[in-house]
Amino acid sequence: MADPFGVTELRRRVLDGWADSPARFREDANAEEDYALGGYRDRVVVELAQNAADAAQRAGVRGRLRLVLRGREFTAANTGAPLTPEGVESLSTLRASAKRDAAAVGRFGVGFTSVASISDDVVIASRGGAVRWSRELAAAAVRGELVDAGRARPELAEELVRRGGRVPLLRLPFADDARPPEGYDSAVTLLLRDADAGARLALQLAEAGQALLLALPWLAEVEIDADGQVRSLHSSPGADGRVAVRSVDAGGEHVTHWHTLTRSGRFTPEELADRPTEERDRRDWSLTWAVALDSAGGAAELPADVPHVVHAPTPSDEELHVPALLIGTFPMTPDRRRIAPGTAADTLTDAAAAAYTELLCHLDAPATWDLIPLERLGGGEFDARFRARVTRLLPDTPFLRTVADAPIRPRDAVVVEGGGDLLDVLGDLVPNALPGDWNLRHPGLRALRLRRIGLADLADLLGDLDREPAWWARLYAALREAGRHGADLGELGALPVPLWDGRLVRGPRGLLLPTGPSFTAGTLDAEALVPLGLRIAHPEAVDPLLVRLGAIEANERAVLTDPMTRAAVQHSLDSDDPDAIAQAVLELVAASATTIEDEPWLAELALRDADGDYSPAAELLHPDSPLLDILTDDAPFGVLADDLAESYDAEVLESVGVVRLFIVHRAHDVTLGAALEESLDEVPLDGVAEWAAEISALLGRPELPPVVPELVGVRDLEFVREDRWPQALELLAAPGPRAAVIEPTRVLTGDGRAVDVPSYTAWWLRTGALLGDHVPVELRAADADPALTGLYDEIPTELDREFARALGVRTDLTELLAAPDGPDDLLDRLGDSGRSVSRASLRRLWAALAEVPADGVSPPERVRAVQDGSVVVADAEDTVVMDAPDLLPLFTGQPVVLGPVDRAADLADVLDLDLASETVEGRITSSGEVRPVPDEVRVFLGGAPLTYLHHAELRVDGVEVEWRSVGGHLHASTTDGLARALCWATGQWSRRHLIAALLRDPQTLPVLRAEVDLE
Repeated sequence: MADPFGVTELRRRVLDGWADSPARFREDANAEEDYALGGYRDRVVVELAQNAADAAQRAGVRGRLRLVLRGREFTAANTGAPLTPEGVESLSTLRASAKRDAAAVGRFGVGFTSVASISDDVVIASRGGAVRWSRELAAAAVRGELVDAGRARPELAEELVRRGGRVPLLRLPFADDARPPEGYDSAVTLLLRDADAGARLALQLAEAGQALLLALPWLAEVEIDADGQVRSLHSSPGADGRVAVRSVDAGGEHVTHWHTLTRSGRFTPEELADRPTEERDRRDWSLTWAVALDSAGGAAELPADVPHVVHAPTPSDEELHVPALLIGTFPMTPDRRRIAPGTAADTLTDAAAAAYTELLCHLDAPATWDLIPLERLGGGEFDARFRARVTRLLPDTPFLRTVADAPIRPRDAVVVEGGGDLLDVLGDLVPNALPGDWNLRHPGLRALRLRRIGLADLADLLGDLDREPAWWARLYAALREAGRHGADLGELGALPVPLWDGRLVRGPRGLLLPTGPSFTAGTLDAEALVPLGLRIAHPEAVDPLLVRLGAIEANERAVLTDPMTRAAVQHSLDSDDPDAIAQAVLELVAASATTIEDEPWLAELALRDADGDYSPAAELLHPDSPLLDILTDDAPFGVLADDLAESYDAEVLESVGVVRLFIVHRAHDVTLGAALEESLDEVPLDGVAEWAAEISALLGRPELPPVVPELVGVRDLEFVREDRWPQALELLAAPGPRAAVIEPTRVLTGDGRAVDVPSYTAWWLRTGALLGDHVPVELRAADADPALTGLYDEIPTELDREFARALGVRTDLTELLAAPDGPDDLLDRLGDSGRSVSRASLRRLWAALAEVPADGVSPPERVRAVQDGSVVVADAEDTVVMDAPDLLPLFTGQPVVLGPVDRAADLADVLDLDLASETVEGRITSSGEVRPVPDEVRVFLGGAPLTYLHHAELRVDGVEVEWRSVGGHLHASTTDGLARALCWATGQWSRRHLIAALLRDPQTLPVLRAEVDLE
């Protein structure tokens, strides 16, 4: 068999070396195992592809590679330069590569050892011949030519035994007659060792992807046929570093477009000083970055078949977690899995970082966002070093674009929050701004820590800007749109706003936007409001954003209640032109229907009076006011100028406090007690402190002061002329102030109760108003309780009953006694001999007074009593309250108070008088005999005693009487006396006349009984 590659001589030299030095045999065997079972164990496909790329590069034509797996046979056929004797020697010699060309990929001379990880029988067929490496043939040669022939030292045989007869595969080549497939220049065929080897190779074929063609640019095509499952990869270089990689399989065709950037350079001798000799001779370096592009031209994630590792140029184990593929001539460790540390590696890492940032400048700006390295936990050492270098370079790399599409460095760029519409309006005000339609919250951009111009900064930037109102309106619309997309409009507190008078002010809050009907209809001109110093936005700049930021839609009420208007009113008395301020305010009041009830400060508006001077509106009477004839001359009021009264409706003038009728004052949450004393200036009501004291006393002097949620009272009552009270009361009874009189005031006590008490106005009028010579509480209504007739004079003025009752005019006995001063007033009048009262009314009055708590009444000095059948006024000390009818004869000629006997004790407490039974002994001094009580009595008195003591002459304390009940015994001397004793004893006093008639004539029982049935 022909030997074109001189393999016989190669075997001879190797066998001679092993024969002379069994240690050399052991070293070769160990080295092959180290590479085949270690660093190159899973690199068969990659290493064969690398050899194919080197062959194509030597031929000067991009090559094709076909990888076919059929059962236990694997073939890698390629085009390119054929196998040479030098190549065969290199493949058979560890660490002695024949590829000294600087552009060649394979350099270490050990990559081919990867085939030994899966095969013991390898054939390379080329156009110039074929060579075979067989572990079986090699073992036979060692044993036959060395051991059995006795050429080798004994130690070699011993080493063979230790290794189970296993010898290195690739040190002993043999000639072969195989030929490469049609269309290919070379083919490597492996007979796979076992099923595990086949599985591992199948996995490597499945993982072979686009990175293979990008890392080995001399390969134009790779076809993979794994037991009939065929797929292919094709690369097509384009202009400007673009590369298209087409993948074809049973599922169809897919094209990935890549953008690549290649940079090269030369190492200095110093940078290679720590590298092996052969590497020091190759000073050129190169690297390529490849970025997959999506359909829009932006950076896409690396395809699934491209691992995130550095390719040097074939895949290493150095992780690199960026969405780009790095291919470079990095110095590698012998197993080509790790970058060898040292100066050369650092130089190439710096170059890779610089090229990476340059790559960003070649892509559309948004396409670079995903390429910006983010902070990452974990990752390899190279990944960390690379990220650190890129992070330092990025701020000075002009890969971003401004809104005007000019390149800009991140350190110079600014982000204007608010979006594209806002930047369209701002224009050249922020030339370094990035486009507003960019996703400025993208993690990549955020990692650049770009300088941001927030809305607050923008407001400051615009502070002195001179623009037309319409420009500001466009700006506001853009800002409002930004708010819809999440911008914090709250930062625009200092946003400039043009005013209608040409000024530019900072901050919309409090500005007025004239939108009310009076402004729209033109009946209220903004220019007329100049004296008020109002800040009104220019109509052409008005936008809803201003309202959101605190501007006030200026209907008439909003303009009126603006702080500037309020200040103008409060200082109008000292103004240079009070009339101008008054005109503006009165027109706003007329248009808004606002009154001092809504805005009390309106009462401070300075208006001209009849003397030509100026006074607050609340201190002026309208010329048509009926109060002019009611109030005294010292009342604190002037009179409004006639021309003002003629120019404005009375309602408008009253709305600002001009007085035409009595003023109803309202105060809220008024605390009675000491707190009220401290705030009397805020409650301008005459005698309100005394009213509050009476209310507190009425409530029992609680520990916590009561609170009045709303105190309503009529002012200036103390200035009513004494002879004008009928007219004043007529005004007070009118709908306006009437409620302040008739409606009670609600008081909240400290213990949580709500108590209604007489209103302040009603309280004042009860003792302050004069009707004739009397105050209201000294008078009674014409239809008052008859019991009050003679005690109270009838009111001389016609007042409705409800209003009269509120004034304290006496209408009802129960209400009289419920009033705080009612019982004492009634007792005083009962003790007044100039007042008359009927005996029937007197009994009703005593019965009612008995119901009154005694501790709320002052005992009278004189009382209305009955003496010898006549009603008299007697000294209290001479009077008793009768509490037993059988004692009446003992008080002949003495004044006694006669009321319901069952309430006699209560009445005595009220009047502070003795009971009759307490002032006499009531001892019986005569003798009587026991007699039965007639049976007929029990028809009407079921519980009547069976007997009584009959006296011929009954005497008590020496006085002759008809009956006496004492100690549970009844005494009587007459029929009428017995009847009274029986009815008193059974508690049926009202039947005493019935029983007396029955006792006088028992035969009348049927008639009397029938009469009772008719009751």
